[in-house]
Amino acid sequence: MTVWLSALVVAAALALSVGLGLAVSVLVLRWARVPELVLPEYERDASGRLVPILSTAPKPSRPLLRGGLWVGILERLAITGAIIAQHPELIAVVVAVKGLGRYPELQQAGGASERFIIGTLASFTVAVAVGLAACAVLPLLH
Repeated sequence: MTVWLSALVVAAALALSVGLGLAVSVLVLRWARVPELVLPEYERDASGRLVPILSTAPKPSRPLLRGGLWVGILERLAITGAIIAQHPELIAVVVAVKGLGRYPELQQAGGASERFIIGTLASFTVAVAVGLAACAVLPLLH
């Protein structure tokens, strides 16, 4: 019975990590919305002076990184699982894989790097907290 209860706690921790991590990441990214700095564009008028261009055309939205939802789910599962398995050093592997995998995209997508860092930190914090909570509960079952 204890094995099944332990397995249930681990499964619940993994599910909580995924669900709560998603909610927290979305909430933190909404709070951290940074206003975009809009620099004026200039053109030369008939006399050769630089004058600002007044435009009412909407600016394109910020670039989003593809696959962010699935990457976040997998990273939270890996981090929570590593904490529960008593191998926190595996978190470094998750960080390295995520950083190296996203590096080319982050170089090209200007404003996405801040969102990447904020979302990653929020996601990692939830995953570690849930993993530590599960580690605190598991010994009580024996």
